[in-house]
Amino acid sequence: MTEIPKLFLLAVLAAIAVTAAGSLVAWYMQEIHTLARALKRVLGGKPDAMIIAHGRGRAAGFNFANDTCAVAWDAGDWCLVYQIEELAGAEVTVDGIVVARAFRNEPRKALDQTVPNANRVTLRLIFDDPHHPDFELDLWVIGDEARRRGEATATGAIKDANRWMARAEAILRRPASPKAPYVRPPSPPPPITDQPTLFDDDDLDL
Repeated sequence: MTEIPKLFLLAVLAAIAVTAAGSLVAWYMQEIHTLARALKRVLGGKPDAMIIAHGRGRAAGFNFANDTCAVAWDAGDWCLVYQIEELAGAEVTVDGIVVARAFRNEPRKALDQTVPNANRVTLRLIFDDPHHPDFELDLWVIGDEARRRGEATATGAIKDANRWMARAEAILRRPASPKAPYVRPPSPPPPITDQPTLFDDDDLDL
């Protein structure tokens, strides 16, 4: 009989350990962390800024220390790296209509409206690359409020898009740095996946 309390205690400790391990694995495999690790790997360091299409496995990140940016999809299984100088512009579309845009050597079209009933808000990054000229991230798609427990709204996505457009404009205004020509390593063709929301986490611990 004296062994029963010991066995019960061991069972409780084992259950706690299993729960803790499961929680750690779940945290490690969360979309935000898998994408952050993928961008950190291909950029050679922690992204200075990162945007995530939540629930769609897509993200883009910038590393200003080495003047590179990268895009990732399929939860980070596929990535492409660009020089920041290859960023030619950015657009924000609401329900298929361009509401804001910024291109190198062109006046910026500011985002000066909110559409609380929008069905889709998309940020499109445009690159000077004939093989992979653009990358789209849906910041908001109708139904996100249910999938994300009401935390996401079209108005919030548009505000985030406006903030990222200002950042893109600042990047586009930067003078090109004198560097040797950049040679992108060969990459596999992108798979056919779902469409790619916005997340900027400068304090994310990777």
